[in-house]
Amino acid sequence: MAKELELKYGCNPNQKPAKIFMKDGELPIQVLCGKPGFINFLDAFNAWQLVSELKKATGLPAATSFKHVSPAGAAVGLPLSDTLKKIYFVEDSELSPLACAYARARGADRMSSFGDFIALSDICDRETALLIKREVSDGVIAPGYSDQALEILKSKRKGGYNIIQIEPSYKPAPVEHKDCFGITFEQGRNELDINNELLANVVTNNKEIPEDAKRDLVISLITLKYTQSNSVCYVKDGQAIGIGAGQQSRIHCTRLAGNKADIWFLRQHPKVLALPFRSDVRRPDRDNTIDVYISDDYMDVLADGTWENFFTEKPEPLSREEKRAWLDTMTGVALGSDAFFPFGDNIERAHRSGVEYIAQPGGSIRDDNVIETCNKYNMAMAFTGIRLFHH
Repeated sequence: MAKELELKYGCNPNQKPAKIFMKDGELPIQVLCGKPGFINFLDAFNAWQLVSELKKATGLPAATSFKHVSPAGAAVGLPLSDTLKKIYFVEDSELSPLACAYARARGADRMSSFGDFIALSDICDRETALLIKREVSDGVIAPGYSDQALEILKSKRKGGYNIIQIEPSYKPAPVEHKDCFGITFEQGRNELDINNELLANVVTNNKEIPEDAKRDLVISLITLKYTQSNSVCYVKDGQAIGIGAGQQSRIHCTRLAGNKADIWFLRQHPKVLALPFRSDVRRPDRDNTIDVYISDDYMDVLADGTWENFFTEKPEPLSREEKRAWLDTMTGVALGSDAFFPFGDNIERAHRSGVEYIAQPGGSIRDDNVIETCNKYNMAMAFTGIRLFHH
């Protein structure tokens, strides 16, 4: 391992010189293939922390799909239903627990995950490498790779795919520094251990949070710990299904993430599953087409005849009434927020996407209004007392 690593440039090509380095000791990583860039490493190091904490909290293999220093998806390695296998395009794949985690992390928001950086909590196996190989991705970081997995990944991008191995025992210094405008900032690292104990203070009339929902709330909070603020995260069945990052208002985070959660669920609608795609339509084009089909603009697409580029026959539109009826069947969703909800409108929006369990710091002067809105829908909400801003 080296003390420093020269990079081609920083965030942009005009930002030179660029490197990563350790003030003391050696870098805890080895680049096994490719030439990762400045943003690649920012994604990789944030993503690695996220999956490490998910594994510690749940005991399950974990994966995340990162784009521009925020997760597009994060998940643990629970088995996939036949429906999820279909919408994640893994029906024909062998799925180890780690591969399930990656399929979930990538599949939650496939459009945002296009060109992602991947982190895996466990040694990358053959099954996971085969899934990664066929997706458009910038690179992967993991504590190790099986011989078969490394061979598969090294063949990606004509041998230029970025493969990073990190030393899992590495512990960063307790105080961290960051330069901005020539000025150095210093702070203690956010070493908060996120676990079920943070969910003990349930402030709503409904005090019941099942174990699966607690797991999902913990997943949402750990995901938020490494998501650019403001941020909220919707989670269901061990995977993030909607992440709203970097918004200036809480309600815009909630709407953005809620819309993503809705799209994830609408992809499972029988009409979407039955879309008559032409065999030559690639997965990214299918993703884009499904997104248009689900949107309110689809009638315009039908009108100009472009459906023939994607389908063997003209699909019947999915009406607003059908979409709303389908979304009304989504239940059991968990929602985490990196800071308090200032108004009950966030809860109203969350309810429309099947949220039944919430974890947030609390501390707003309108906490009573937020609690009252939760009680209106029989939601259970825990005040964690902990803010999770990340910048």
